Order: sequence, then C-alpha cells, then structure tokens
Amino acid sequence: QVQLVQSGGGLVQAGGSLRLSCAASGRTFRSYTMGWFRQAPGNQRAFVAAVSWSGGGTYYADSVKGRFTISRDNAKNTVSLQMNNLKPEDTAVYYCAATSTLSYREGWRDTEYNSWGQGTLVTVSS
Repeated sequence: QVQLVQSGGGLVQAGGSLRLSCAASGRTFRSYTMGWFRQAPGNQRAFVAAVSWSGGGTYYADSVKGRFTISRDNAKNTVSLQMNNLKPEDTAVYYCAATSTLSYREGWRDTEYNSWGQGTLVTVSS
C-alpha cells in the first residue's frame, strides 16, 4: 500500500488553470493505477480521471474531457492533474487515489482504490 500526499489547488477564476500533484511513497508505485476524484459540497464523490501504471493509458470523465490532463512520473513517484479552462462547477475537494486491482479503464470504480490522498480544495469563481 502506498501513502499519498497531495499539493496544489486553491482559488482561480473561471477560465483559469491549476495543477494538482500527488506524491506517493513506496517502491511499488509503478504497479498502481492512479486516479483523481472530486467531491463537491452536498454531492457524492465523483470520478475525474485515471492513468495506467505506465502512463500510456488515460481515461476521463466526460465532464472534464478535453480540459483536464492526468499524467504520472514513475521515476519521481508522482501523479498530476493539469486542469485548464476551469468552470465554477469544477469547484470541489480533489483526491488522488491508488488501486492495485483496476485497469485505468475501470478507474471510475472508487470503492476499489486502496489508498487515498488527504484531499485539496479547488475553488473556481465566476
């Protein structure tokens, strides 16, 4: 199991950009599919994006496709989420997560993730 520590986030105007990062501990990082989820106030946690162990495969929620990019650097044990053209409806607490049982195409299945970051707040003002 890996430990995940997030950084990034904050307040941005609509149309702006933010980058979230997630640093993982442990030597087995490259064996995990990594995902990003978000939870807006009063809403359930929602899938955002997932990336394969190699970084070669990515999968996105329709709501962020074309605006967000997930990537990973296995040499540095990090996964990132570049968020462009942000909208007020993107406001949420964002979480990175790791799973050893899912492929990236199944990355929307949040109950199968083994480890979670602490969460970071992203606020998009209109």
